[in-house]
Amino acid sequence: MKVSTILGLNARTQLFAYKYNTKRGKNIADSKIQTARVLKKADVPHPKIYKKFTDPRDVLAYNWDFLPPKFALKPSRGMGGEGIIVVKRRLKDGRWLSTQKERLTIDDLKLHTLDILEGAYSMGNVPDVGFIQEYVGRAKVFRRWAYRGTPDIRVIVFNKIPIMAMLRLPTKESGGRANLHQGALGVGVDIATGITTKAIWHGEEIVFKPGTELKLRGIKIPGWSSILETAVNAQDASGLGYAGVDIVVHPDKGPMVLELNAQPGLQIQLANMEGLKKRLERVEDLNVVDKDHGVMIAKALFAGRFENRKALEEGIKTIKNDEIIKVILPNRRKVEVVAKVDTGAWRSSIDKTFAEKNGLLKGNNILWTKVFKSSLGSEERSVINLSFYLAGRRINTIASVANRKGLKRVCIIGRRDLQGFLVKVEDTA
Repeated sequence: MKVSTILGLNARTQLFAYKYNTKRGKNIADSKIQTARVLKKADVPHPKIYKKFTDPRDVLAYNWDFLPPKFALKPSRGMGGEGIIVVKRRLKDGRWLSTQKERLTIDDLKLHTLDILEGAYSMGNVPDVGFIQEYVGRAKVFRRWAYRGTPDIRVIVFNKIPIMAMLRLPTKESGGRANLHQGALGVGVDIATGITTKAIWHGEEIVFKPGTELKLRGIKIPGWSSILETAVNAQDASGLGYAGVDIVVHPDKGPMVLELNAQPGLQIQLANMEGLKKRLERVEDLNVVDKDHGVMIAKALFAGRFENRKALEEGIKTIKNDEIIKVILPNRRKVEVVAKVDTGAWRSSIDKTFAEKNGLLKGNNILWTKVFKSSLGSEERSVINLSFYLAGRRINTIASVANRKGLKRVCIIGRRDLQGFLVKVEDTA
């Protein structure tokens, strides 16, 4: 990971947190109650709030026997998971059993709620609001990797584009909380596939879940596209231009937004072994239409870590300067064309006439337009999603659309799409 690509604390605060985040957006993110209100209005899935406590009299007057068997008691402005009690079932003697194996009485819950109202868990110990929220639990796919608590997925969203993601897995050390500073695991996620790639624990890279032989790489997160779309919708609703969106996967209801962060932590860069700064700069000036467009751009721009590694594991394939590839069209038909393998070009490109004729410039397949400079001057080109087969291997990439009229090669394959290939240079004289 290059130092120049890393987003530091000062840059996060001064540029992305201050420049793009409004005061209203920060206030919403700082309060879980306000967050829930905004998400409900925007129809973004989130755990239901059963009861809110703003005054000690509310605590004393409430009939605690009405509580469901499972719930979470939280402070609205709590930090780092502090002050949260998660109850997983009610016992026969009338008490509740928490995820920490504590047996709680009504008096225990009342006293804890009064502490919340007095600001015991808020920043600066200012008076707070307590609330009882729907219990989420663990999706089946995470049960082997998460200790007791509910894992979540942190998605950094900027300009309606998911930039980077991390799965946070609770451990025994973290007390079942998905908080890295308390000992939870941070696992990087490939934006395109929703498959985990690398993992960290206390800032150091690890391969296995501590104390086991369970690999942390290769976990497939269910409903990945829906998770990314939910994160974008939450960012858009909040008014935050740059946000960390924490999402949990309900076993029955799917992705739900747990909370928002106006200044999300930066360890997500370690978990992905990649800097945020470069990714943010790549999308800063893009015109994003909606969540679908934003997710499509993210998958196109930030794919590859898992897929390229997988391609390398399949073995090195030798290709020539000129190769016949099969371009996959929107109707799933495949068309064979001659492509030039050009290691001097970074990105692949395809002929404009061919793209228009075969429907590659229709609908949402155009990601954005960009001005390209060459020896012939400046030219505005579209950038599109492109899928093709090269030497039997499927490549999903983004390509610029250029005027290649009169040239025998319809497509140029740049080095961005040549990982796992060995190019054999042929004498064309």
